[in-house]
Amino acid sequence: MGTSSSGAPGPPGSSGSSGFSGSSGAFDTSPAAPLAHRVPDLGALSLLLAVARLGSLGRAAKELGITQPAASSRIRSMERQLGVALVDRSPRGSRLTDAGALVTDWARRIVEAAEAFDVGAQALRDRRDSRLRVAASMTIAEYLLPGWLIALRTQRPDTAVSLTAGNSTAVAERLLAGEADLGFVEGLTVPNGLDAAVIAHDRLIVVTAPGHAWARRGKPLGARELAATPLILREEGSGTRQVLDAALGGLARPLIELSSTTAVKASAVNGAGPAVLSELAVGEELTSRRLVRIPLEGVLLRRELRAVWPTGHRPTGPARDLLSLTR
Repeated sequence: MGTSSSGAPGPPGSSGSSGFSGSSGAFDTSPAAPLAHRVPDLGALSLLLAVARLGSLGRAAKELGITQPAASSRIRSMERQLGVALVDRSPRGSRLTDAGALVTDWARRIVEAAEAFDVGAQALRDRRDSRLRVAASMTIAEYLLPGWLIALRTQRPDTAVSLTAGNSTAVAERLLAGEADLGFVEGLTVPNGLDAAVIAHDRLIVVTAPGHAWARRGKPLGARELAATPLILREEGSGTRQVLDAALGGLARPLIELSSTTAVKASAVNGAGPAVLSELAVGEELTSRRLVRIPLEGVLLRRELRAVWPTGHRPTGPARDLLSLTR
């Protein structure tokens, strides 16, 4: 491009073949403008590097998979943005101006830094995708999650999954402490600090061993009698306990209080007393008559099963894939 007598680059557009006019005013190049408005994007910088390497705007456009008119337009737009001419175009090819050669050197550093950034980001994604920490309340952990995790293994065979089972309160605590990537709960409400999506519905039923007096009763069990009867129950903080307590307006002192659905079920099968359990948990025992379902009237024990995660941090990677498998 043209130069002044001092050897400094001449005014933008002084090289007549560049097609550049510095008076277009299409971009705000003042120092007060945001940096993103003053610095070309990576696509434009990559195009400039290709022109410098290949000596032809047409060959650069072909390498990048764009048309030559689109490449020319992009170079002109970058020249307006920077306020300097970058490329001299002629029938013999495209040649960088002095300013273009300098900008190309800077562009190379920016593109190399972007490539390093991309490699680092991919490493972070790979590390994230190499493991999945799940926390789930007991019924979901025992009766739903195994099938979902088998399906996830098909999609992501290299992801190591760890599962922690506990009550709904414990699941919320693990998520909020950053100790789990995705959680599943059974309670009436979404714990504070978490977002949620309903993934299924469940119903609680009253069951006893066949030898219990309720198994021979001739009429359905009323809500008042159920509330007044000591039951084999999950511990406080469990979703089952929350739903039952809310539906009945209070419960009698537990006959036995246990920390897992399996333990509650085993106690009921062994005749320790009546229990309230998820339908998901007792299908086999009802079929084999090791447990008997007691009809209820005046109360409906339904609940929503939810996936949960920290507010504002929707699941990504393996956690997102697992969530999609629950729908």
